[in-house]
Order: sequence, then structure tokens, then C-alpha cells
Amino acid sequence: MIPLKDDNPTYTFPYVTLSIIAVNVFVFFLEVMGGPDHMELFIFRSAAIPYEITHLVDISPLNFVSPPWTLFTAMFVHGGLFHLASNMLYLWIFGDNIEDRLGHFKFLIFYLSTGVAASLTHIFMDPHSTVPMVGASGAIAGVLGAYFLLFPMAHVHTLIIFFFFIQVVRLPALFFLGLWFFMQVMSSTQGGGIAWFAHIGGFLAGIFAILIIKPRRYRGTLGRRL
Repeated sequence: MIPLKDDNPTYTFPYVTLSIIAVNVFVFFLEVMGGPDHMELFIFRSAAIPYEITHLVDISPLNFVSPPWTLFTAMFVHGGLFHLASNMLYLWIFGDNIEDRLGHFKFLIFYLSTGVAASLTHIFMDPHSTVPMVGASGAIAGVLGAYFLLFPMAHVHTLIIFFFFIQVVRLPALFFLGLWFFMQVMSSTQGGGIAWFAHIGGFLAGIFAILIIKPRRYRGTLGRRL
């Protein structure tokens, strides 16, 4: 399933969402501009590595920042173009609505906080791993969790490809995101080199954060704030 867009209008311009996308694209450009070897080194120096964070040591190659701060730098680094594109697609479709409801500054704090929570979930499950963890997936999972709670009946235009069956359908966000979360849980039992528990932790952190924050509401066609 590939989300294409949603039918959920917003009443404010998503400055923060677009800025986060721009930063991720710019960082990816910095990664690839020096070739494959440079990209690998860049990833290792900016990734969140569980062993480094749990032991507070910086194993070679040395990081750009001290180990705890890699929880933030890792959110803006991706392992390839498809990794970047898929994450930014999800952020663009679902992020603007959460920014609209939280406000720009609260959304930025929400995004970074759920991203850290996602990484810590992964680290908790595998504290001695020396495999670098990068990507915005954990923070975006937080956005999806918030969307799941706030807009369950919004419709997501979804491209479904199943062998020769190719169709765009409108799915309720409750179903689309519920299925997405179910797939993360099921995949976590298989491994496969993806930080599935970061996705799970980020999604649950997003739901929890929304329950705490109590986002603003709108009424009427002009989107007046409550």
C-alpha cells in the first residue's frame, strides 16, 4: 500500500513539515555528494548506535556529536534514495494535519520527541547492537500515531499493487494506519535489518503525546479555533 494523499484539509501553512523535509533532502545531498565510501562514513558518524548510547562511548569512526545527541542527528540521515523518498512521502501526507492541530512550535517538539522515543524503544530492545540506526521513520511513526487518534475517519487515497491488480482506493485512516501498525508488529518478529521496534515505539509515543498535549480544535468552514 502506497499513500498518495488524504482528504483532510488544513487551515495553516505547514512551515515546519516543509522545513523538516527540506533538511532531510539537504542532508541526503551531503551524504551522497562524496560517493559511496563517503556516504557510509557519513552514516556511521551521524547514526544512533545502541551500544554507543547505552555505554556512552564513541566507537570508531568518531561521531559528529557525542553519542546521546546522535538520537537527534540520526533522524535526518537516510540509507538511500528510496528510504528518503518513502519517509518524506508519509511526512508530507500526514504531517501537515498534525502541525495544523498542534501549531508550528509544538509540532516541532512533538516530532523530535517522538523520534527520540522511537529510537530509545529500539535501543531498549537491543542495547548492545553496534549496527547504526538512521532515518526519520521513528518520528514519522509518531506523526502516524497522532493522525490515527485525531483523524480516524479521514480518507487516504492509497495505491494498492497486488500482482496484476493495480488500483487507487480511498481507505479510512483508521484502517490504513491500523494495518500499517499491525504490519510493523508482525515484521518485528522477523528482523530483516529494519528497526521495527522504533516504528512501534514512535507510533505509540505519538498517541500518548496527543493525549497529553490536547491539541487545538477547529469549527466551521473557516477553521476558527476552539
